[in-house]
Amino acid sequence: MEVLSEHLCQGWLEGYLLTCRHGFFSCYEALIHIIDSMFNQRAKWLKTTRHIPWRRPIASFSYLLTSHVWRQDHNGFSRHDPGLLDHVVNKKAEVVQVYLPPDANTLLSVTDHCRRSRHYINVIVAGKQSALQYLDMDAAIKHCRSGVGIWEWASNDQQDEPDVVMACAGDVPPLETLAAVDLLRQHFPDLRIRVVNVANLMPLQPASEHPHGLSDRDFDSLFTPDKPIIFAFHGYPWLIHRLTYRQTNHSHLHVRGYKEEGTTTASFDMVVLKELDRFHLALDVIDRVPRLGYSAADVKQALRNRLIEHQHYLQVHGDDMSEIKNWQWPY
Repeated sequence: MEVLSEHLCQGWLEGYLLTCRHGFFSCYEALIHIIDSMFNQRAKWLKTTRHIPWRRPIASFSYLLTSHVWRQDHNGFSRHDPGLLDHVVNKKAEVVQVYLPPDANTLLSVTDHCRRSRHYINVIVAGKQSALQYLDMDAAIKHCRSGVGIWEWASNDQQDEPDVVMACAGDVPPLETLAAVDLLRQHFPDLRIRVVNVANLMPLQPASEHPHGLSDRDFDSLFTPDKPIIFAFHGYPWLIHRLTYRQTNHSHLHVRGYKEEGTTTASFDMVVLKELDRFHLALDVIDRVPRLGYSAADVKQALRNRLIEHQHYLQVHGDDMSEIKNWQWPY
C-alpha cells in the first residue's frame, strides 16, 4: 500500500503488526523525519511492553530507508538528511537496531533477520542504485550475524600488525574505502592496511551499553588499541564518535561522513562535495600514518591533482570520469 503521507503509513504498519502479521515501511531517508514523534512513541511502547509478562512479543517494526544522501541524482540537496540514525540510537538499546548493508547479499540477509525478529524497531538504510557486490551469500550471512568484521580479502595485514585501519559503514562508503585502499597499495605496496566493515552500528557500543555491543577486548582486536582509524560513514560523523567514545582507541579515530553540501550532480561528485571520496580518504591515511611522513609529499600532490581533474572533467562533460564510474576491486 502506498500513499503520500508518512504519518498514515506509520499508523497503518503499527496497526497491521498488532494483528500478528509482518511488514516494512519504505521511505525516502530525508522524509522519514516527518514521523519522528511517532517513532518516539513506538520505541517507548516497546520498551514498556517488553516487561509485561502476559503480552506476547509481536513482529518488529522495520524501516527501509532508500533514496539516501549519497545517491540522489535528480533530487539534490533538499533530499539530504541521514539524521534518523542519530534519533534512533537515543532510544533504549534493547529495542532498536540500525543496519547499513554494504551490498545486495547483506541486504537480503539483514532483511530476512528483521522479518524474523520480534519486539524491535529495525532501521535499514540501502540505496536503490546499482552497486558492486562484495560478498557471496554465505559470507554475507556470517558478516551480518556478527555485525562488524574484517574483510580479509581487502586487507593485507594478515598475521601482522596493521599500519592503519580503514573502516566503513553504508553502501557508498565501502566503495570509496576500497578505492582508497587500491590507491594506497599502488603507491605504498608495503603499507599494511586492515579493512573493517560495519553492517550493524550497535556492536560499536560497549557491551555494557547494548546487548549486542563488542567487549573492550574484541573492539581492540578489530580496531587495534593505538593505530589510526579512518572511518567512512553513511551518516553524520559524530554519531560514530558517540558510539565509540569509551573505547581505548577513540583518540585515533577520524570519521568522514555526511556534510551539509550537495546539489543535483553526478554520483561521484556527490561524495567529493561531502569529502568522503577515495582521494580524501587516502590523504587522511597519509597524514595519520607516521612512517609515511614527508616522503609521501609527491603522492599527496598527485591525489589533489586527481580531484582537480575530476572537477574539470565534470564541468566539461557533466558526468564522472569513466575510470571512476567503472572502477572494480582489482585484487
